[in-house]
Amino acid sequence: MKNEDHGLVYFVITRGWRQFGEANDVQVGDTYKFELTDNGTLPMACLHCDSNSFKSAETMRLIVSIGCGVMFGLFIGISFPTTSLTKLNLTASLVSNFPIARDKNNVVSAQNHTDSSIKNQDATDQSKIWVPSNPRGAERLPPGIVSSESDYYLRRLWGNPSEDLSNKPKFLVTFTVGLKQKHNIDAAVKKFSDDFTILLFHYDGKTTEWDEFEWSQRAIHVSARKQTKWWYAKRFLHPDIVSAYDYIFIWDEDLGVENFDAKEYIKLVKKHGLEISQPGLDPRKGTTWPMTIRRGDGEVHTLIEEKPGGGCSDPHLPPCAAFVEIMAPAFSRDAWRCVWHMIQNDLIHGWGLDFALHKCVEALSVHSLLKPAHEKIGVVDAQWIVHQSVPSLGNEGQAKDGKAAWKGVRERCEKEWSMFQSRVENAEKAYYKSNGIDP
Repeated sequence: MKNEDHGLVYFVITRGWRQFGEANDVQVGDTYKFELTDNGTLPMACLHCDSNSFKSAETMRLIVSIGCGVMFGLFIGISFPTTSLTKLNLTASLVSNFPIARDKNNVVSAQNHTDSSIKNQDATDQSKIWVPSNPRGAERLPPGIVSSESDYYLRRLWGNPSEDLSNKPKFLVTFTVGLKQKHNIDAAVKKFSDDFTILLFHYDGKTTEWDEFEWSQRAIHVSARKQTKWWYAKRFLHPDIVSAYDYIFIWDEDLGVENFDAKEYIKLVKKHGLEISQPGLDPRKGTTWPMTIRRGDGEVHTLIEEKPGGGCSDPHLPPCAAFVEIMAPAFSRDAWRCVWHMIQNDLIHGWGLDFALHKCVEALSVHSLLKPAHEKIGVVDAQWIVHQSVPSLGNEGQAKDGKAAWKGVRERCEKEWSMFQSRVENAEKAYYKSNGIDP
């Protein structure tokens, strides 16, 4: 291209030209002169053309427009690389307006490339918050605003939030209850001091009937008909919800507590380093396992002297050691964080759970300085209870095929025990296999 006169442009045709599938008469070597005006570029004359090489003004205008468009596109491509286009937020919808992006596949490719570039930019943009150590789902929040744990402390509707709590209970006790046992629960609750948060799970749907008791006004009431305490525990006692409490008691409703004092119980649990415990059971009523029967010769015991033919495969494993029943367990905060994850969503009776609790407090090595599981799970003899064996919740089952309602519940319990045991065994086998371990 040569500019000799003001307002004049010369084009020399150096390659063959074909436009829209129709042959052109423009020949290689032809020279055209154009005049640049306010109304556009107008062809003036062909300086070196054959007689058939002259095209109409409309055709020439189209040629020049295409040429200018190509040159402009090259200029843009050189001046603004892909990263610059990304920073300018030029999306595929904008790029597709250019003639060079008319192909649908090109547009999709451009969109994918742009999206990928934006993601990479966001990941490295220091002005964007991303904290991988935050709880899952909260990575975009600054750590200072993340509140990942909670409690059951009751708060006021007015005043300064920092002045809501005159007392923060250190312990939590839960009872799964029906109205028929309200007087028994009243006696039990009174054995727990103000240092305990009281949480009642109502399996019969009746809650307001408990308002006759003063303590009920400050208790937490949760109601779901015909559900067990392990169903409630899985859904309402998540470790992050009860993290404010040093110990969590998860008790049945049919327990006699005349010889029990919660404050003294806590002292003994701490003294002996028990992570999982229960009060001793009065041997005169309602006992199933020798391990949980109260002894009169000490404060606590963590194992039993096995009798010949007692059936214990290992004197340091359940049910001869590292064992408490599920009727009245108490868990440390750390132990509960593990046990909660072991509770199955669909196995609501908890049968078999007591045989697996030791897995949550086992030392990771036989050479560990930490105490073994059978020394961290025990029965507190100095504070004992009576298991009254009142089948209140058991009667909430459904009579079927001539069977009493409680029999159907019992069958479900036994089935769940077998299912839970199989799940534990299969999970352990899968773990060892995936890690190439032969236990």
